[in-house]
Amino acid sequence: MKKKPIALCLTLLTVAVVCSACNDAELPQTHVQQLNYTESVAPIANPDQGFYTPMYVKLSENGVTYNRSVVTDSTRLYHLRCDISDFSAAVNGQADIPLTSKATDGLNDLLYFLKENDKNAIIRFAYDPSFNGNANKEPTLPIILQHVEQVCAVLDDHENTVTAIETGLIGPWGEMHTSSIANAAHISPIVDGFLTHTANIPILLRTPKMIYDYLGISSDDAANRTIAPSEKAYRLGLYNDGYLGSDSDLGTYTDRQRDVEFLSRRTSHLPFGGEVTVPDSTLHNIETCLPEMNKLHLSYLNSLWDNRVIDKWKKSYYTQECGNDSLYYGKTAYDYIANHMGYRYVLKNSVFSYSDKFNELKIELTLQNVGFGNLNKAKHAKLLFINDNGDIAFSQNVDDFTGETTVKYDIALEPESGNYDVYLRLYGEELQNDPLYCLQFANDGSWNSDLKANKIGSLSFSDDTNQL
Repeated sequence: MKKKPIALCLTLLTVAVVCSACNDAELPQTHVQQLNYTESVAPIANPDQGFYTPMYVKLSENGVTYNRSVVTDSTRLYHLRCDISDFSAAVNGQADIPLTSKATDGLNDLLYFLKENDKNAIIRFAYDPSFNGNANKEPTLPIILQHVEQVCAVLDDHENTVTAIETGLIGPWGEMHTSSIANAAHISPIVDGFLTHTANIPILLRTPKMIYDYLGISSDDAANRTIAPSEKAYRLGLYNDGYLGSDSDLGTYTDRQRDVEFLSRRTSHLPFGGEVTVPDSTLHNIETCLPEMNKLHLSYLNSLWDNRVIDKWKKSYYTQECGNDSLYYGKTAYDYIANHMGYRYVLKNSVFSYSDKFNELKIELTLQNVGFGNLNKAKHAKLLFINDNGDIAFSQNVDDFTGETTVKYDIALEPESGNYDVYLRLYGEELQNDPLYCLQFANDGSWNSDLKANKIGSLSFSDDTNQL
């Protein structure tokens, strides 16, 4: 997959739809569709990215408890803080024990509830009771690894819902520090457990050094270490809960320039995010932080912490000093960052061509990805042809959209006479025929919320006359 350059450069995407059965037929002139190709600055809640809402989840022997009212229409992404301390002798005072079936079933029910509501979740487990900053509450390593295997059996069935697993488990808040077992001898086996027992979900660690330890390299070797897509470690990235707090991000980095360079190669295909902190840090000044946000492909942040930094962004503005994105001049830093976390596709051109017999159609789309990040999960793709009554007259599944610059789809048509609006639906999966985790373009007037699809053009034809 070709990835966009860092900074504020844009990636072009061309999609072609052609009929393989009619290769010898001549296509007449192409027709540029009359659509709004201007980038919108309106917020879009696309899957797997943006400002998240934290959610505390308690797993006990009798099941799972959480506050359902936290899940609202206004938020797409949640951060599940899963407290499994009841299964550690250091907390229950008796014995380290495996998770019960009621606990794992409850976790499955929670993820299904989020799926039903078209929500995504970043998930982290910890042995810190109530996520209250308690240290040294972990069970023995064999029990931890058993817990990892048990939760992965659930999470792997929800890979479209789970944006990423933050490795966690060790230390206060599961932030992998301030614990007697916060060392490679414990962390690396835990990482391997998560990678082994999941197939596609990104696994995020707290520091680059933890990644180096798992890879068995020194920090000096990081610049030369590449990780192939066939390796388990290809899914290994970072979450940063000291983001922009100091030159080292509160101990996240030992050499910021070197570590960021290494991570940028990981985050080109993985989510990256965390929590901003330290209100008086200058690193999160809007004119300072954007180049690194682009380089690291920032995809998510906590909407509530540090609220003083969030407020700082809401009271500062994107100007010419920040960059050349003139659409955002006068908009707040918060709006700019919120709109650019993860991917953000803008339809820049749509061209239709068709055969004289109207049994083949070629559609060429040009998109720009103006977000910090890239599309990290493939989307199923379907063309929808909507008649004058607003009904789907016919549809065509086409190849998955994975973010490449050029893709070609083949389609043959046998439509009835009439007028049609054409939509492209890009979705993660279906639940009872309802498409979920759909990708919305950043164009005014493009999105149809009922169809969960983007308008890409219109056409009309009759038995005697074909028109675009």
